[in-house]
Amino acid sequence: MGVSAFPDAAHGSGNGCAFSAAGSSGIAHRTQENETVLRRAARPENDACEAEWKYRSIFDEALEGIFQTTIEGLPVLANPAAARMLGYNSADELLGTVMNVGVDVWAHLSERAELLNRLEQEGAVRGFECRLRHKDGGEFWASLSARYACDADGNTRYIQGFIEDITSRRDVERQLRMSEARFRTSFEQAAVGIAHTSADGKILRCNRRFAGIVGYTPDELIGLTFQQITPPGDRPGGDKMRERLLSGEINNASFEKRYMRKDGSLTWVALTIALQRGGESDPQHFITMVQDINARKQAEEELEAAQKALRASEERYRIAFQTTLDAVNINRLSDGLYIECNKSFLDITGHSYEEVIGRTSLELSIWANPDDRERMVDCIRKEGICRSLETQFRKKNGDVFWGLMYASKIELDGVSCVLSITRDLSDAKLAEEKINNLAFYDPLTGLPNRRLLMERLQQSLAKGIRNAHSRAVLFIDLDNFKTLNDSLGHQVGDLLLREIAQRIKACKRENDVVARLGGDEFAVLLDDLSPIPADAVAQAELVAERILAATSLPIFLANHECLSSTSLGIALIGKGRKSPAEVLKQAEIAMYQAKGAGRGTLRFFAPQLQTAVNARAALEEELRRGIKANQFQLWYQPQVDRRRLVGAEALLRWRHPNRGILAPSEFISLAEESGLILPLGDWVLEEACKQINRWGKRKDLASIAVAVNISAVQFRKPEFVERVLSIIDASGADPTKIQLEITESMLVENLEDLIVKMNVLKARGVSFALDDFGTGYSSLSYLKRLPLDQLKIDRSFVRDIGSDVASGAIARALITLGQVMGLSVIAEGIETEEQREFLTRLGCHTFQGFLFSHPVPAEEFETFRMGRADQRVRSSSKANSFEGVVRN
Repeated sequence: MGVSAFPDAAHGSGNGCAFSAAGSSGIAHRTQENETVLRRAARPENDACEAEWKYRSIFDEALEGIFQTTIEGLPVLANPAAARMLGYNSADELLGTVMNVGVDVWAHLSERAELLNRLEQEGAVRGFECRLRHKDGGEFWASLSARYACDADGNTRYIQGFIEDITSRRDVERQLRMSEARFRTSFEQAAVGIAHTSADGKILRCNRRFAGIVGYTPDELIGLTFQQITPPGDRPGGDKMRERLLSGEINNASFEKRYMRKDGSLTWVALTIALQRGGESDPQHFITMVQDINARKQAEEELEAAQKALRASEERYRIAFQTTLDAVNINRLSDGLYIECNKSFLDITGHSYEEVIGRTSLELSIWANPDDRERMVDCIRKEGICRSLETQFRKKNGDVFWGLMYASKIELDGVSCVLSITRDLSDAKLAEEKINNLAFYDPLTGLPNRRLLMERLQQSLAKGIRNAHSRAVLFIDLDNFKTLNDSLGHQVGDLLLREIAQRIKACKRENDVVARLGGDEFAVLLDDLSPIPADAVAQAELVAERILAATSLPIFLANHECLSSTSLGIALIGKGRKSPAEVLKQAEIAMYQAKGAGRGTLRFFAPQLQTAVNARAALEEELRRGIKANQFQLWYQPQVDRRRLVGAEALLRWRHPNRGILAPSEFISLAEESGLILPLGDWVLEEACKQINRWGKRKDLASIAVAVNISAVQFRKPEFVERVLSIIDASGADPTKIQLEITESMLVENLEDLIVKMNVLKARGVSFALDDFGTGYSSLSYLKRLPLDQLKIDRSFVRDIGSDVASGAIARALITLGQVMGLSVIAEGIETEEQREFLTRLGCHTFQGFLFSHPVPAEEFETFRMGRADQRVRSSSKANSFEGVVRN
């Protein structure tokens, strides 16, 4: 900030409200206690003084450090935040110590030299990371944003800017790198092969174990498909299994197949596959656990050879029998008496050879469920063989494990026996259980997820057809969760969600199902309510009231007392046939009614609510048809600088076939909620680029830049940058003539991603403006990091600027802030010459508003002339016809 940020404080003011600049250097040296007394005693006496007083308060109370030094590095101005970062109790102590003792705040002079060098080359530096010296002698990491500043005579005498302590951030980054390294180690050192594949079978990622199984390196496998490493004869089975997973017919699959290794040889593997789905149950990717079973296959082949060789050579049989890695045993078919077993069988069950031979499997309690042996025996008697029997076995110590058994009938000395091979499936089952939990349970709260809830709801609806009991679904949403999450952080937000989940569970009845739908939304399925409607309503309301009471109690999380509340919607289910999605939607509609009623309350679904939803759905369908029928048009409002046309803002209009011309306020929110803003936003940018090309061929309009509003929904899409650049490239428009307008609401959602995307587009020449500046979530720490080109002052600050002193003071502050940050400033909503002149005196020279022109179609915009601006405004026939649609 510095001298130029507080001009009245540095040079005095005619109204007696300027801050004191005592001392020969113009620095106010007074203790923090005296500062507090002076502030309380010197409260401003009029509105203008009030604005300046507030502006000085911003400087003193800012969380970011603000500083100003001489070119030689001597601090001349610092706010309390900067002093605290350096370990001093006040700015006076910092300045006095540095000037009297000569302490250098730079821990490394080479970094100071680098900053000065960059300032010489660039004029302004943002996000310069360096190490500064703390009062106690220690070092800490800081991020500086600085620029040169001039004195009253225009001479470069100062360096001024912002300082931010980033020590914690760097620690977090280091910890994140360590966490990622631990994950990579676990992934790479897994005993089984692991691969992530897309829905069409393309390998996205795999570990070294999987690569080793198929004889490739991990890098060679990325981009290949499973079809490419599968023998042609084995492909149909895998494709069919993948289709069943994608359709939701099955949740996971385990089967065996062969892979073609890089050298052309074939290898057997056992696969366990699950489909990972997103929040909307959309398929994301497959997770495949791959186990090399060549040894087992080899054992099976050896076993077949052993059966043939048994009659010819007992020694050859014994070698094959005892050396196989799987558990092999021979039992009498009639009663299960053990005749022979190998070492692997003894190892896996924990018995000794003497304990096994001559006793039956029932005596040893080998089968966890004796009925499974009966099923195996029946299968062998009918078919002579039992393939792939998955069952549980019991060890000597009582532990139960899963095994995969292959059994066949053999004859030994005329007695029917069973030769069985068993593979321990404990690890595979554990992996399968983890995959199942990922598919059906919320990892944060441990509650069933939306998918499992919908299955239970489907079962409940089917059961309701057969009995008279009523059912209900409660839809629960936390009030103001996003605010808490943004202010206290996602870690505290996760703790809150876990606590809320436990409180809701404590309120349910024994057979009720509590699920987390996603984000801060929960649902409860109330089963077996009374068949009498009035009693069912009372029962559902009782559970709902308990939930509202439990979730409204204070919650202590991470040294914070959090006060939360929930809004709850209830949908009763009678005898009529409804789908699970329909029931859940009705409960959600009722929940939104509860929010509209003041939050922290409940509402039952009523048919009239559905009518409103249907009307909204009809408008959405009209909007969808309107996009396909090309019913939209761009109008343009001029932007002028010192009465010279410099640009235009593209404003969307819907030429509705029945309702006439509609402004964005009547359909944009619906477009964003429905996702239609994506194709609509693409169309707007494409049309704006075409218009830039058309105007570029005209000498009088070639320099015009066009501003296009961008929705937060568009910006959040991962492919946003790629989409914008492809539209620009396809149109051939000059990207330097394109300005994208973003809103302050975007700044609170994934700021880092926003900055990255903006920097990529700026590198191609696209500029950015912050729209409606000052009306949303403003933070200097956000603004100074954004690669902005322009601040746009909202019309709400312009409307009363001539009559309201506070509005004028705020406008002055916004304009000064933009100048300090090196950004151009444009004011919108200019309707009178008095407003324009007032802003001009404050240093703002770029305007947009009715004073110059209403938004008009492109062909009328091309006839715009500054000399006829007043005539255009007074032209009531045209202006009045546009009055209803120009506000957005």
